[in-house]
Amino acid sequence: MGKKPWDGRFSQDTDAMVERFTSSIDVDKELYAYDIEGSIAHLTMLAHGGIITEDEAAALREGLGRVKEKISNNELEFSDTLEDIHMHVESALGDEAGNVARKLHTGRSRNDQVALDARMYLKAETLAIIEGLFALQKVLVEMAEKHKDVVMPGYTHMQRAQPVLFAHHLMAYYEMFKRDRERMEDSLKRTDVMPLGSAALAGTTFPLNRELTRKLLGFAKVSDNSMDSVSDRDFSMEFISAASICMIHLSRFSEELVLWSSSEFAFITISDAFTTGSSIMPQKKNPDVAELVRGKTARVVGNLMAIITLMKSLPLAYNRDMQEDKEPLFDTVNTLKACVDIYTRMLPNIKVNKETMLEASQHGFLNATDLADYLVVKGVPFREAHSISGKSVAYALENNKELHDLTVDEFKKFSDLIDSDVFEFLSIEKMISRRVTHGGTGYDNVQQAIKQAEQDLKRAE
Repeated sequence: MGKKPWDGRFSQDTDAMVERFTSSIDVDKELYAYDIEGSIAHLTMLAHGGIITEDEAAALREGLGRVKEKISNNELEFSDTLEDIHMHVESALGDEAGNVARKLHTGRSRNDQVALDARMYLKAETLAIIEGLFALQKVLVEMAEKHKDVVMPGYTHMQRAQPVLFAHHLMAYYEMFKRDRERMEDSLKRTDVMPLGSAALAGTTFPLNRELTRKLLGFAKVSDNSMDSVSDRDFSMEFISAASICMIHLSRFSEELVLWSSSEFAFITISDAFTTGSSIMPQKKNPDVAELVRGKTARVVGNLMAIITLMKSLPLAYNRDMQEDKEPLFDTVNTLKACVDIYTRMLPNIKVNKETMLEASQHGFLNATDLADYLVVKGVPFREAHSISGKSVAYALENNKELHDLTVDEFKKFSDLIDSDVFEFLSIEKMISRRVTHGGTGYDNVQQAIKQAEQDLKRAE
């Protein structure tokens, strides 16, 4: 498999257990395509600057192509002896191109090489996640448009509070995922920085054209400090932080889907294709997808804690501890992508039980605030109106009634200002129609929010 690149300094072979303990190839082999792409850009720059010849560059480029093909076809044997993907590629390149392979590492270190690979990987994956969130937002807007007249109870403290449009509820998640997409787009700016050429920590004595390498690899800018370049993992921490927030949003949505699909709520029915059964109870239909998304949130939040703790006390510049940054990063990317994708597929297959939602909205005194507002319109100070409405609720509870079931005479026990016009005021349709402030659940507001979202998504396509 080839010698270690530091053999000249050492008089003893590395202990086999140390090789196993320090090896990262099982994890970082995922970076092979980016490692090879970065190496091709590096050798192109070396040839452009006369540091290697064009013939040498051609041989290296051809050899790297064959190495990439071997790894893609699972034809390259990985070994703990060579530790990581960089050394595997270099060793395999020696087999393909001969002694000229030893020139490829001129002017670079594995420290700036791994920083480059991680940034290239995360750039590509962040763009894929942004696209996934865009698709999820489109699904939510389509659902909102389809169910824009469906009324449901709005909740605070998990208690029925006021009636809202189901579309309004869905658009709340649209806004959450919009912020998630914006966070991803913003974090991409810090990821899109090219560290190659920083070498181990101090730069290199070779006249590297880092700007050329940047252009070849499609980065927005070149890093400005070689020590920071090789020791910076802010971009990973920032991404995992944004991913954690996104997963928390998905988890909150999952919790609601689990509740809504239960017999106690029965607001929705999740498609059989996205549920599972029980090994013992034949009647069961379990919302496992939503539960697993909720559960996988713990993994991503745990990954954030892992990488923040990993970096918290590291002195400059590179330290081997930083090898441990790949697993939380890769796991976060894979978990978030899977959760976003499966929700994008599952949500359109949910059946909304409109009548059940409407029925639930008519119980639990969801019009109590509107009764207070009714009295305010009649000139009663809000705090006094609040008290009158509360006493009316207490009376209705004692008599097993809803507010809209009370008679005018019963209402007048609490205020002479209440008349027969109160019943229209307390109707669900009127309650929703009156929520006219920007961002409220009024019919026109929600329709406008849907239209605005459609326009925003179309512009972003």
